[in-house]
Amino acid sequence: MPGSFLYSPESNRTMMTTRRPPWPVYFMDIAELVSRRSTCLRRSVGAVAVKDKRILATGYNGAPSGIPHCLDVGCLREQEGVPSGERHELCRGIHAEQNVIIQAAHHGVSIEGATLYCTNLPCIICSKMLINAGIREIIYREGYADALSEELLKAAQVPVIQFPGSRDR
Repeated sequence: MPGSFLYSPESNRTMMTTRRPPWPVYFMDIAELVSRRSTCLRRSVGAVAVKDKRILATGYNGAPSGIPHCLDVGCLREQEGVPSGERHELCRGIHAEQNVIIQAAHHGVSIEGATLYCTNLPCIICSKMLINAGIREIIYREGYADALSEELLKAAQVPVIQFPGSRDR
């Protein structure tokens, strides 16, 4: 059952006695690590697609290959005064979730039926792509200013679970 595995007394006991994190903690920690590769000046996001306890693809937000990064040339969204969650097309960066899909496709790996661990709730554009890619559930750490995204994922029956201990709770 999606989401039922996040924390249990058994998993907490295992982590406390062996220092071995339960799978969801392990994968979210990896998403956090992946986010450190981000070149976005506004928000560092990391994502990991996982199926059967195996990492299929990872992604972070930043400019396409060969394009100058915001770290180097500045943030177009800041220069134009674009608020978070609006006008996604006014950005030189690709979202972490999009990069997961692209990396999987580039390497010929199906992510259908996978769980996406992401440091942030996907935006509406990413949500539409994840639905069509066949992601079965999304586990995220922090929210995002995009109510339409949550509505669409709910309509598509993709469970969206906020990771326990997240700052948005």
